[in-house]
Formats: sequence, C-alpha cells, structure tokens
Amino acid sequence: MNDSGYNLDKGIRRNRLQGDFSFVSVCSAHPDVIAASLDLAEELASPIIVEATSNQVNQFGGYTGMQPADFIAFVTDIAARSGCSTGRILFGGDHLGPQAWRDRPSEKAMAMAEDMVRSYVRAGFTKIHLDCSEGCRGEAAQLPDEEVATRAARLARVCEDESAGGPTLSYVIGTEVPPPGGSRMEHAAIIPTDPARARRTIDVHRAAFEREGIAEVWGRVRALVVQPGLEFGPDHIDHFDCSAPDRLSAILEDFPDMAFEAHSTDYQRAEVYPDLAARHFAVLKVGPALTYAYREAIYALSHLDGWLTGSPHISQVMDGLMRAEPKFWAGHYREADDNALRLMRHFGYADRIRYYWAHPLAQKAVSELGDRIDAAASVLTRPALSQYFAADEIAWALDRRSRLFSNLIHAHIRTALRPYWIGSEQISSQGNLGAGQLPAPKIQNS
Repeated sequence: MNDSGYNLDKGIRRNRLQGDFSFVSVCSAHPDVIAASLDLAEELASPIIVEATSNQVNQFGGYTGMQPADFIAFVTDIAARSGCSTGRILFGGDHLGPQAWRDRPSEKAMAMAEDMVRSYVRAGFTKIHLDCSEGCRGEAAQLPDEEVATRAARLARVCEDESAGGPTLSYVIGTEVPPPGGSRMEHAAIIPTDPARARRTIDVHRAAFEREGIAEVWGRVRALVVQPGLEFGPDHIDHFDCSAPDRLSAILEDFPDMAFEAHSTDYQRAEVYPDLAARHFAVLKVGPALTYAYREAIYALSHLDGWLTGSPHISQVMDGLMRAEPKFWAGHYREADDNALRLMRHFGYADRIRYYWAHPLAQKAVSELGDRIDAAASVLTRPALSQYFAADEIAWALDRRSRLFSNLIHAHIRTALRPYWIGSEQISSQGNLGAGQLPAPKIQNS
C-alpha cells in the first residue's frame, strides 16, 4: 500500500502553489469502476485516492459486507490483476463518524464510531475524513459547529492512539458536508459555503484538537470540506458557475498546508474541474457518475445482445430486483407516476441501481451477457458498436487483448472519469519537491 511514495502532502502543496493539480478520489466499491480507475491512473502515471464510506465499509461489514481490511485487500487484488502499482493508491476513509448509527443515542453511536475508525487505521487507511456533522437520536439533524468539532477531535485522538508507530495519518474536516452517497432529493438553490463560516469551522476544530490534547495533530489536517456551489439530484445537475468570484480561497492564506475537498462533483462539465483546482479544491470526489457510466455500458451491450441473440434486456432483471427489495431507492425518488418512477430507478442521476449490481441474480445476468457478447465479438463491427459507444471508446476497447465486453465497459467509465485528471504527472515524495522546485505544470483536460 502506497509503497512508492505518492504523498497527499505533496499534492496539497502542489495545488496551493500552482493550482494546477487535484487528486482524483474515487468513492466506489464496484470492481469494474475500481479496475477502470486504476488502469487510467497507471496510464497517466498518477496517484489516485480510493475511498470507502462508513456506510459502505465498517467493522460490521457495511452494506458491501466488507470490513476495512477486506476493502484494501479487494482493491489491492484488482490493482494486481489490472497491472496498477499499489504504490500509487492512497486509501481514504470517507464520512467516518456516527452516521451509520444515527438512530442510537449519541454516546452509543460515538462508541461504535470509535471502533470503526480504529479498524480503518489498523487496516492501513491514511486519509481520514472526520464527519460528525449529523445528529443522533434526539438531536438536531445538523449539529452546532462546536459539537461537530468536539466529536471529530475525539475520533482523531482514537485514530492517533491506534496508529502509534504506524503510518502517518492525514485528516479532512468540515461542518457543511453533503450526505454519503452524494445526491439530494429536493431541488433547492445551492448556496456556496460562506467564507466566514468556513473560517469558523477551521477555528473551532483547531480549538477542539487542543482541548483533546492533540494540538500537534492539527498540523496534519490537510483539507476542509466546503460547498463550492455544485450538486446533483435524481433528475437534475446543479452546474458549477466558473464565472462566479472565488471568495473561499482567501481563508486558506493562514493555512499553507491545507486545501479544500469537493464532494458530489459528479456529472459536472469538463471545464469545471481545472477551475476547481485553481480555487484550491485539491481533492475532487466522484462515485455515482462512474457507476452510472457502468450502467449505461451494460444497458448498451444488452441492447446489442438483443440484436444478436434476441435475449431480453437486462433491465428486466434489474427492475425485478429493485421492486422486490426497494430499500435502497424507495426513500430517494418521489415520482407519483409509475412510469416516471420506473425511469428514475434506472436512469436517475442518484444511481440507486448501483446497490443492486452485487446481487447474485444481477451478477449472473451480467456474466451471461458478457459471455454472449464475447462469443459474438467477431461480428460486432464498428458500425454496430458506434450505435452505442463513442469512436474513441471503441478504438480503445478493440486495441486491447482482453475481453471485448469488459473493455467496452471500462472504456465508457474512463470517459466519465478522464476530465477529473488535472496535472497528471507524478506527485511523489521521492526527490526534492519543495517550494519553488515543483514540476512545471502539464494541465491535461478533456
């Protein structure tokens, strides 16, 4: 894990000095998403952050069934099979706090959160997002800043005690934190974080670290989660306005080792990502947009399969699963009309269908679809493929020796991910990369 020296600190410094680099943070447990992301990182010789959320992965298995050590082994195995150096992967724990147990009293939920962060640190996660912004049983939905900071500092101390003698940890803080999973059902106006509020968040967290007796750890807080002015919901995208003035960067002047972290950046226009980097958003998180691209590719290939074999479309299997087990989408879509609701289940930006791809029936359907597509690879000409895939995706898929089915899926995921790579050359702790000696910028946009 991270054995070649790729370093969060160096990337943060590069962003603060030149504003031409941001880390790509992939928040997904889908194996094809991870494989495609790691393959692209290897191709670009770039570091990549792979993150697990507290709902997804925790000491009880989360909804993936994986504990933190399992998740790292899972990603490491994919890296080995895809030819990606594990040294370029930085492992992050996202939304680490009491969220998964909010229905319990705060003390019980925090005790469980303490056990969880221990398991993350013990497993080898080094980027720790402390998120105690949501209230527990009997508390307000959004806690006061002081309480958020106090609980975050308490978890940071647990992390430090667990990591004693181990890898150095870096922390991410925040009080205006989007919910895990990324999308909001309501379509209210998106208000960027007020600079005074952001500065207050920093101040109350620093004071809380001091009260907790870990003042020295404050120097390893590397990012602040703020709302830059973007979001997405089931049927809409709130696009970032690149013409809006940058009012937030000024608060970082007193904190040269910190930058911003942007959540819910999925589905934004390509020009947004370099603009965010220039505004010192050094971590750009993406997840649902990548599993959305996976679903697009699977559905496209199933349409081709219908032409080839007459097999029913795979959406029938997926709709049956979602209707039989609605818990992952029922609270996220409110369409009254049955047809509108069915369309949202499959095509909504919230991409709640992603929770069903691991179901045995879904896996069986995907595997059988893949076998049929690969068996027909010799007759799948470019004109047929171009009905569903872009020319560069087809060229990339046909140029590789592995399965056409998986190549086309990965090519489509790469299309969704590629705009995130800003300044793709290595950010490594090897060599002297101090102030004034960083590599010249090589901004690569799609």
